[in-house]
Amino acid sequence: MKKFSRIFKYIGRYSDKLLLYFIFTLLATVFGVVSIAMLTPFFDLIFRPEATGNQILSDNKVIAYINKILLHIIETRGGIAGRMAALTAICGFLIVAIVLKNLFLYLSNLLSAPIRSAVITELRADLYDKILLLPVGYFTEKRKGDIMSRMTNDISEIEGSIVGTLEGLIKDPITVLGYLIFLVIISPALSLFLLILLPVTGFLIGRISRKLKRQSQDAAIKLGESLSILDETLGGLRVIKAFMAEKLLRNKFFTINDELFRLRKNMAARRDLASPLTEVLGVIVLCVILYFGGRLVLESGGKGLAASELLAYIASFALIINPAKNISTSFFNIQRGAAALERVEDVLNAKITVLDKPSGKQLDTFNSKIELRNVSFSYDDISILKNINLIIEKGKTLALVGSSGSGKSTLADLIPRFHDATSGEVLIDGVNIKDYALSSVRQHISIVTQEPILFNDTIAANIALGAPGAAMADIEHAAKIANAYDFISKKEDAFQYNIGDRGTKLSGGERQRLTIARAVLKNPPILILDEATSSLDTESERLVQDAINNLMEDRTSIVIAHRLSTVRHADEIIVLQKGEIAERGTHDALIALNGIYRKLVEMQEVK
Repeated sequence: MKKFSRIFKYIGRYSDKLLLYFIFTLLATVFGVVSIAMLTPFFDLIFRPEATGNQILSDNKVIAYINKILLHIIETRGGIAGRMAALTAICGFLIVAIVLKNLFLYLSNLLSAPIRSAVITELRADLYDKILLLPVGYFTEKRKGDIMSRMTNDISEIEGSIVGTLEGLIKDPITVLGYLIFLVIISPALSLFLLILLPVTGFLIGRISRKLKRQSQDAAIKLGESLSILDETLGGLRVIKAFMAEKLLRNKFFTINDELFRLRKNMAARRDLASPLTEVLGVIVLCVILYFGGRLVLESGGKGLAASELLAYIASFALIINPAKNISTSFFNIQRGAAALERVEDVLNAKITVLDKPSGKQLDTFNSKIELRNVSFSYDDISILKNINLIIEKGKTLALVGSSGSGKSTLADLIPRFHDATSGEVLIDGVNIKDYALSSVRQHISIVTQEPILFNDTIAANIALGAPGAAMADIEHAAKIANAYDFISKKEDAFQYNIGDRGTKLSGGERQRLTIARAVLKNPPILILDEATSSLDTESERLVQDAINNLMEDRTSIVIAHRLSTVRHADEIIVLQKGEIAERGTHDALIALNGIYRKLVEMQEVK
């Protein structure tokens, strides 16, 4: 049960309600047993009207006590009137017992439903929170669809198969145990068969359910793959249509969908076997009880085991079958949900490599410089950066150039601590950034990426992402600096215009200018710019470049350069090759060096 420790931890927060649930369930079981116990005196009263008081007294102490009370009623009234009064007492007592049983069942359900919902709500919240805390590098190796599947399908699977059945794993075992105790009280000899046959039944069910967990894991993986294909299809629909790749994507999706269908069909067949199998085995056990119980009654002449007691025994056993079926179904469901829980646990237990120091220093102001001192970075034993040494003075512009995969983006990502250096130090104002509170470091940095990242919200909300409490006047001012005010004012609802999923209602240039306005509003002293004009048309490029120039004024800028013409005026240009600094200097100095940088410039000019 160790693998369910997280679920138990959530449930443990509601231990007071859980205790009440246990008490109400126990009381419901007790009154259920009492209602069945009344069947024995009822049968004696109806089917043995000629018997004297001593003859209907049972050897069983509990039933004998109930019969004594009824005998007192019969003897007080006498004759038929006495027996009618006893019958009325039995029926009245039976009604009261059933009402109390169902009242306590209702109260127990009233407690359990909010606990189930709370457990899933907290699990989902913790998973989302962990996704926000994990480093950027974690998601480069994961399919987006697989993460979405864990957040949606796996959580739902846990809700239905584990949390939903935990209630049954308390209520049903208590019910079974309560009736078993009553059965032992009625006939210890007959109950011996149950103690032998029930474990055999449990073993057979366990053997069948063992494979269900593996099938559930495979189904979850396939669902993640199908969601990834769906995400890629929605994101690349224009390209798919342009290259007439509909058939290719359709075949890919349908193949995975068919495999998912096959897995789920096999899972359903195995899971649905639980209930009928339990019922068949239960009836077999019942027939064994009927045979040996009948023999006990016949051989003892009703003295060892009365016929009325056998009838009550059979009725009690019949009431065990449904809870036993529920337990076996719960066991199957838990095996299915265990696979989903493991997938969620993989994310929740993933190592957070970028740790925030709770008592870290506050970077109140950026005063002098950023320094990378003997910095190296590796990922999965692959070296990305090697022995990087550079200083970026306040107010200066540093450009990072080099071929694809040379380490430009990784180097820039070290400054806001999207990754931490494997060795060496990154310092701001002479202090290792690990010694600062993470939020205070990122508060001083804004990023404009090559691909504009926007959210399905209003223009104002997207601009104010880094400053949620910003006044509308400040948002408008930021839009003007970013050359975005004119196109925003022409939109329906202006700044309250919803831009759609990922800003699809806007053009590429408009989206990029919104991200620049977002950076302007945050007003940080440090900027990281991943060439934001490389995929724009000429007019949009001019407007965006003007906005970038406005943004860069009086700020320390790290520019990842794709178009080398945009970094001619950088204070220092770093040329990276295979994770190492191959050349460094100003544009003119590097051209004069006649090395890698010059070749890159000439290649772009030829193009």
